[in-house]
Amino acid sequence: MPRTSGAVGAAYLRRGIRRSGALWAAWHRLRRVTKPEPPIPSRGVFIALEGGDGAGKSTQARLLCGWLEELGHTVVVTREPGGTAFGRTVRELVLHGDHVAPRAEALLFAADRAHHVETLILPALGRGEVVITDRYMDSSIAYQGAGRDLGVDEVRELNVWATGGLVPALTVLVDLPADVGRARRGGVHDRLESESADFHDAVRDLFLTLADADPDRYLVVDGELPPEQIHELVRARVAIVAGVAR
Repeated sequence: MPRTSGAVGAAYLRRGIRRSGALWAAWHRLRRVTKPEPPIPSRGVFIALEGGDGAGKSTQARLLCGWLEELGHTVVVTREPGGTAFGRTVRELVLHGDHVAPRAEALLFAADRAHHVETLILPALGRGEVVITDRYMDSSIAYQGAGRDLGVDEVRELNVWATGGLVPALTVLVDLPADVGRARRGGVHDRLESESADFHDAVRDLFLTLADADPDRYLVVDGELPPEQIHELVRARVAIVAGVAR
């Protein structure tokens, strides 16, 4: 049987806690942090796909979009960075350009996210559409907060401010071992994908910690399952969150 969201999250959280006492402390800090007040409620549904590089988020976004459109929903599929013209410029700078200082990297991602939310995500939600984004603020918390060691709480607070507290109704974490993701990508790696195994292990552990701290918002799926099987798990949860028939 496929592993369930809770089982996957708990198993990998225990592994991460054994690897690092700091992860245990981060988990407790995340449990204590007051969740931001969401902006004025929209009529749409906001869904984020998160996970390491090569996990298959883009595939799941495409499958989810197709299913929702078949049900008659208007769907916007976007990504971070790169969902807007400004985001595409940021993407080129931070992923394909020369060295970017870690704090500058975090600020650039946050700036793109602020623009993305205000100019694309909130307007679509206001129109009653479903927005599916390939990465959102949890990626910054994991990659810059944990991977770059800039501080989980600090990066989280920066991104809460940048987005005005907009949190997805559902975050799907496609969990995958870093070495499997690297093998899937072959020989093509951007600046972040080229980081060490320790970097990507820290990112993965933090994603799982975030999911464990907020199980109502997260669905954790095993990224090594066949894409169609993952899609079935995602559909089941989205049907509940969005109030649609399967």
